[in-house]
Amino acid sequence: MSSSDRSRAVDLTRTYEVRTYGCQMNVHDSERLSGLLEDAGYVRAPEGSDGDADVVVFNTCAVRENADNRLYGNLGRLAPMKTKRPGMQIAVGGCLAQKDRDTIVKRAPWVDVVFGTHNIGKLPVLLERARVQEEAQVEIAESLEAFPSTLPTRRESAYAAWVSISVGCNNTCTFCIVPALRGKEKDRRTGDILAEIEALVGEGVSEITLLGQNVNAYGSDIGDREAFSKLLRACGKIEGLERVRFTSPHPRDFTDDVIAAMAETPNVMPQLHMPMQSGSDTVLKAMRRSYRQDRFLGIIDKVRASIPHAAITTDIIVGFPGETEEDFEQTLHAVREARFAQAFTFQYSKRPGTPAATMEGQIPKEVVQARYERLVALQEEISWDENKKQVGRTLELMVAEGEGRKDGATHRLSGRAPDNRLVHFTKPDTEVRPGDVVTVEITYAAPHHLLAEGPTLDVRRTRAGDAWEKRNTAEAAKPVGVMLGLPQIGVPEPLPVATGSGCALD
Repeated sequence: MSSSDRSRAVDLTRTYEVRTYGCQMNVHDSERLSGLLEDAGYVRAPEGSDGDADVVVFNTCAVRENADNRLYGNLGRLAPMKTKRPGMQIAVGGCLAQKDRDTIVKRAPWVDVVFGTHNIGKLPVLLERARVQEEAQVEIAESLEAFPSTLPTRRESAYAAWVSISVGCNNTCTFCIVPALRGKEKDRRTGDILAEIEALVGEGVSEITLLGQNVNAYGSDIGDREAFSKLLRACGKIEGLERVRFTSPHPRDFTDDVIAAMAETPNVMPQLHMPMQSGSDTVLKAMRRSYRQDRFLGIIDKVRASIPHAAITTDIIVGFPGETEEDFEQTLHAVREARFAQAFTFQYSKRPGTPAATMEGQIPKEVVQARYERLVALQEEISWDENKKQVGRTLELMVAEGEGRKDGATHRLSGRAPDNRLVHFTKPDTEVRPGDVVTVEITYAAPHHLLAEGPTLDVRRTRAGDAWEKRNTAEAAKPVGVMLGLPQIGVPEPLPVATGSGCALD
């Protein structure tokens, strides 16, 4: 290629940036959006571009407090950049787009594309249509057009992957707007799920997380209440798949066969994230949660009896309408009994369109804040005590990328234990890559992480580490410019935030 041709290639390169808000489902959708754009010829903008890309996509959440204010604030900051850059495009998708639809373009007329949760596969086509017609394209589908996992993807990790087994939710929790935005539960065929997992393992992935709004209700489409436990056991037969996780289950559907499958399938990790939301039976009833405190704690007891070293985490909402001091004390009691490894705690906030938003007995902000602080203090104490029990244990860690913010300064690396606890360990003399497995002895515990300050006991190079190395080598070798044609048409875990509805996936 001549220097003039190379210059033309650089000029024709179109870059993109995807900004993600919300739950793991949104993170998974953003991987699909990135894959769609790259399949259409776009190139990912460098880290830290901060809107300096030809296409900026917001994948939004309608659950968190002030989600709309955050979106419009970010859109406002991009408006002058778009004025200075002819051809720049802005797209808004996700749950807030599904909910607000035409409102987005009215409030931010410089937005080019608005798409919903059911038609993310249309993004490249809508961008091209907006460019040609020189007007905003708003397209919101009312039902799922294609299961997200059938779309191209650009996974954030070379060694770990999300695998969606269902979308939507059949629950009617009064604080949650997700079912209205993502629709009723729709399950994938088991064969399709296992085929995707096997393909991922073939690419070097060694850890997968089964993903669903209510993951353990899998099988409701076909009336098989044991479909989820059967899926876990089937994952145990996939050669090369070292770690299986899932999120988020609902206590209503958490049956004994799931606990047995977790305990008896070696590659299903001893970890459970199960939202409790409240410890008060009165509040749970008002939330329209179909279990009570005894049922929830009974599941915890059964899991611990079958899997003694399981780390159990949860979601809790503080200040739900009508919550009394006695109700809150019941939540504190349940937290003391359950002894969660960690709790994602949320201050209740009104979500327009949910029954809870119009309930009587809205709690004053100062009361909610005070209860929230008491809950966080209790959980911090329990988390620290539970982590101290890990000191002296020898654990196998999967080396992680980007999880230790101070690793460079401390000369450490970071990894995840089988129970998903974050461990920072002394960097060994042997080269270690993300996806590789190390064996360490825990020497110190903090509330949110563990330390292994001694020498690394063993380093096992893995196919997952090979995959990470191959990807990084390929990324470094990418050409400077990419000739862009028309887009193809058709279907080709941190500290929790302090506010929100408490609905991560369930």
